[in-house]
Amino acid sequence: MFDCAFCRTPCPDNDADTLAMIQKRVAKRDHEATFFLGQQYSFGLLGLQKDVRKGVELYAEAIEFGSVDALVNLGFAYYTGEGVQKDVAKAAEF
Repeated sequence: MFDCAFCRTPCPDNDADTLAMIQKRVAKRDHEATFFLGQQYSFGLLGLQKDVRKGVELYAEAIEFGSVDALVNLGFAYYTGEGVQKDVAKAAEF
């Protein structure tokens, strides 16, 4: 099974279609999709320009929706100071 777990359509074979599919899930407040999109921005994947700050914003949004993985990544961002001002105490909170 290589179809989308949500809509059961075949997974796209190019970055633009993949990004469009992810953004549909983000619009529906899916925490996994929001976290995943945050990763794509943080690392500059799927044809997106690397934007760690945008990635951090999406991690924070994903946390509001219930993503535990986003908590880890946001804590790491504060620990390293990548995309946010370095704050080891705040990193420990996450």
